[in-house]
Amino acid sequence: MQTKITELLGIDYPIFQGGMAWVADGDLAGAVSNAGGLGIIGGGNAPKEVVKANIDKVKSLTDKPFGVNIMLLSPFVEDIVDLVIEEGVKVVTTGAGNPGKYMERFHAAGITVIPVVPSVALAKRMEKLGVDAVIAEGMEAGGHIGKLTTMTLVRQVVEAVSIPVIAAGGIADGAGAAAAFMLGAEAVQVGTRFVVATESNAHPNFKAKILRAKDIDTTVSAQVVGHPVRAIKNKLATAYASAEKDFLRGEKTSEDIEVLGAGALRNAVVDGDVDYGSVMAGQIAGLIRKEESCAEIVRDIYDGAARVIKEQATRWAISGE
Repeated sequence: MQTKITELLGIDYPIFQGGMAWVADGDLAGAVSNAGGLGIIGGGNAPKEVVKANIDKVKSLTDKPFGVNIMLLSPFVEDIVDLVIEEGVKVVTTGAGNPGKYMERFHAAGITVIPVVPSVALAKRMEKLGVDAVIAEGMEAGGHIGKLTTMTLVRQVVEAVSIPVIAAGGIADGAGAAAAFMLGAEAVQVGTRFVVATESNAHPNFKAKILRAKDIDTTVSAQVVGHPVRAIKNKLATAYASAEKDFLRGEKTSEDIEVLGAGALRNAVVDGDVDYGSVMAGQIAGLIRKEESCAEIVRDIYDGAARVIKEQATRWAISGE
């Protein structure tokens, strides 16, 4: 399956691994790239030396393309921009901000720029800036989310822009990938399933929480302060819900709510605190039941999508449609 994205990036399969902060390190990104997908290091709020160590790790594992996700609200964003240029990184995905001020430098360095967008308006704005593609991420995804579902968002973004679109949010297997391709996506981005990959260094407690999750086990917190986050229900999520009610009654401030989330993702991913840490995961967690290597995950998604598309084509042929 060759798409505009596989041709643009020189990857074997149109499958991205999400740039998840604290999870998407050099080991995970290197393994995904080795498997033929696009591994992505999650920059998050990490300083330059941490991201540099992860880039070095990927380079020690593979000579295939990989990317770095830059969180544009990071206090170290200028350092990370300098770093990816210095290190010859070929793909940058961005979130939480506008990459416009860096576009000239990125392109001069031969970097493909792919922002994550939650709406048609933002996708069109990014296209005007000259980005190379966009990741349209629906609210089914884990972590910070927008308001539109993947099904509605991807189709509308594909119609609105002429650059390639990568679908994200609620995709973990071949059937989900096939659906995204039918909507016009040129690739898919997968996050939650890669969290439980054997090469993922996420804490075993974090992985176990995802593997035990059911379809209704995620919830969206911090909606009233404008920074909604999807994670698996736990004591932290309950505390968020209580604080939000107090906020609406005027008994707490937005700062009180934001304090609840400070360091919560690291607490879950690194320390394994799945009660008061933030277990960010998508709604598709209910479909994920085993830990597999990145190579097995990439191949299963690709082969599954090909099989679903072929079977559907056969049904259409038989029915004469």
